[in-house]
Amino acid sequence: MNTSTPRVLEGGIIGSEVHIREGRFQRWLSLASGLSGILAGLEVSYEHYRGSYGNPVMYTPVALSGALAATGIWGFVYRWAASKLLRIVSVITLADCAIGFGFHIRGIRRKPGGWRLPVFDIVTGPPIFAPLLFGISAYLGLIASYLRRDDGNEHHHLPLPTHRGHWAALLGSRHERIGWRQDIREGRFQKHLATATVLSAFFSGFEALYSHYKNNFRYRVQWTPIIVAPALMTAGTVSLWSRKAGHTWLPALSAVAILNGGVGFFYHARGVIRRPAGITKPIYNIIYGPPIFAPLLFAASGFLGLLASLMRREKS
Repeated sequence: MNTSTPRVLEGGIIGSEVHIREGRFQRWLSLASGLSGILAGLEVSYEHYRGSYGNPVMYTPVALSGALAATGIWGFVYRWAASKLLRIVSVITLADCAIGFGFHIRGIRRKPGGWRLPVFDIVTGPPIFAPLLFGISAYLGLIASYLRRDDGNEHHHLPLPTHRGHWAALLGSRHERIGWRQDIREGRFQKHLATATVLSAFFSGFEALYSHYKNNFRYRVQWTPIIVAPALMTAGTVSLWSRKAGHTWLPALSAVAILNGGVGFFYHARGVIRRPAGITKPIYNIIYGPPIFAPLLFAASGFLGLLASLMRREKS
């Protein structure tokens, strides 16, 4: 019996975990940012198509999603693309998401009744947290830009002094404080990612709540993201104070969220196929059917939590 294959797989898994814990996974997180940018871009493109692109600003997230996808995939191949271009595009995209959030709030306020009928106008108005969900893709790209590569081509040098008055700083003009950049570069940002997981789960859960409310919770499975999201938020919040929760409850509930997102994608895809004309009119049915990629964005919350569980705690 050949036992070499399981040993190779085990060694590969352990090696990958070590790279992640040390912050040496820039290539793969860049790729994840690019792929999630594609999904978010498709989602926002047909949502804005429903709005007939009535405002020119509605084109900006579509363009930026393409730029984020391109730089994310490019950053998988080239270090400078991940460290420079991806960072710039991610920052611009995050700013655009904040602007989009403001426009969505304004859109709800302008509906009949405004904030006097908050539930009705949030349900029937523009998806209030959709721009912030798109920001998750840009957030991944921004984090990736500060990480290190896993290809063994890092430039090795002596560590820089952390204090300006250190004797080694007198030999040169540079010193490096222990701050969030160094924490990210060394894979020490578990609490940071746990916070992002809580926010992402809240945005996704809220979107699922009013999206399924529109359908009157026709299927019992539509309640599952409403249950999983608060559970993941709780695990992420407890992980801010408890290292043990960050390595036990957070990965467990993150895996449940990823699984739930996959199941939701199946149901949404089935809903698109069951519409009149089915797959013979795929574009029309994707645009006006259930948001096909929304469950995968919910699964991204689980991805963030799972990634946080592999990180080390911050020094700064």
